[in-house]
Amino acid sequence: MNVPTDLLSSIGICVGAAALIAAVTWRFRQPLIIAYLATGVIIGPRIGLRFITNEDSIQTVAEIGLILLLFVIGLEIDLRKMASGGLAVLLTGALQVPICIALGLGFFTVVGVTNSQHNNALLYLAACMSLSSTLVVVKILNDKFELDTLPGRITLGVLVIQDLWAVGMLAVQPNILNPNLVPLLGSLWRGAVLVVGGFALSKYVLPYLFRMVAKAPELVLVSALGWCFFLAGAASLIGLSREMGALIAGVSLSTFPYNVDVVAKAVSLRDFFVTLFFVALGMQITIPSLEVLELALAASVFVIVSRVVVVPILYALRLGLRTSIVPAINLAQVSEFSIVIASLGVTLHQINQDVLTVVIVTFAVTSVVSTYMINFSHPIQRLLAAGFKAVGLKDLDSKAELAEAAEVHQPVIFLGFFRDTSSILYEFEHEGSAEESRRFIEKILVIDFNPTVLRELRRKNIKCVYGDIAHADTLRHAGVEHAQL
Repeated sequence: MNVPTDLLSSIGICVGAAALIAAVTWRFRQPLIIAYLATGVIIGPRIGLRFITNEDSIQTVAEIGLILLLFVIGLEIDLRKMASGGLAVLLTGALQVPICIALGLGFFTVVGVTNSQHNNALLYLAACMSLSSTLVVVKILNDKFELDTLPGRITLGVLVIQDLWAVGMLAVQPNILNPNLVPLLGSLWRGAVLVVGGFALSKYVLPYLFRMVAKAPELVLVSALGWCFFLAGAASLIGLSREMGALIAGVSLSTFPYNVDVVAKAVSLRDFFVTLFFVALGMQITIPSLEVLELALAASVFVIVSRVVVVPILYALRLGLRTSIVPAINLAQVSEFSIVIASLGVTLHQINQDVLTVVIVTFAVTSVVSTYMINFSHPIQRLLAAGFKAVGLKDLDSKAELAEAAEVHQPVIFLGFFRDTSSILYEFEHEGSAEESRRFIEKILVIDFNPTVLRELRRKNIKCVYGDIAHADTLRHAGVEHAQL
């Protein structure tokens, strides 16, 4: 049987096979990236059925997918929103990646990973294992309606800062193995020039261009894609990766009023090309040795355990055990960025194929495990919180405070300060008289685990206590059974 290997036939085989395998994967609620990687393995020339014998035939198209992926990720990074996340997001995001890299260097050294002239496995594995998956986390948190909770916002903010760390990694990657400091500083300098130049053009030139084409919606997308590939090409010309240029192009457009429209239209285009990228990546996977599989499983355990580093950072900011633990659970997987960085490392001949395979297998394992961890984050959090309390860490909730609230027997108790509670209080504050509002406020008690919400409620003289309403003990100590409503 002669299987066609020209470009169009290869694309058709890749997309058709990916659609079939993705349908099965989606049925079991697993990340689709795993399906695309599996497709590459199954139809590729190294392990699978050899439907495609030359993966180079779709590499160029796959690279377009990678560029579009990073461009759309950049479009969704709102630096102003990240800054508004406060100290918890900024400090956790700034410290988590370097701490995890340091821990990774120690861990992988202990398990026997070393560096050599042509295989800088130790540094690459430590760096790749420090990043978490935006695609996996956002999808699951959105399904759980937890993106707008305090732990959800902290998780999202940390993921954004991780993306910025990834930009730095992409900037220094071409010269990371050069023992001479000058080329490394040169990479950082060129990266800074690209960032400053890109943002300067986006501030002083692009607004005029987009105003000119805004009346023709299809031209907005074309202009945005033109900007993406312009910066990608500029990055390549000055010795940086095209992927870094695409990411900066996206970030520079993220605050434009046309951003939402561009993302909505570019997503379908991105999804098509990204499918080919991950399928092509799957084709590069070789039959892993037992040593590679053991290392990937060890790396998976390390990734999950290492995310605990965010707990003391958030706990030190007095956010409570629950708000400190849940983001650690949410971040317990490897990023798609890690696959990108490792793939570029192979292209630059800085690591061998086995290291890329370790990263891909670790991504697959942690993505599957993380799906269940995030879905069951609340019972897992309660178990971990009990462990932290056993070693002496105190939570913000106080049984004495809850008991004191129970003795007062507030007639109205709100379990959590969500949209309904906020709307009710708003109505009483703005629609009723000042006396009616005062009398109502005297009757209510709010139980919530968000310290920011509690501070705001106390500022308004609304009685509130810290507590996790998922705990039966919290409700019992608060005297919920005595409430009228």
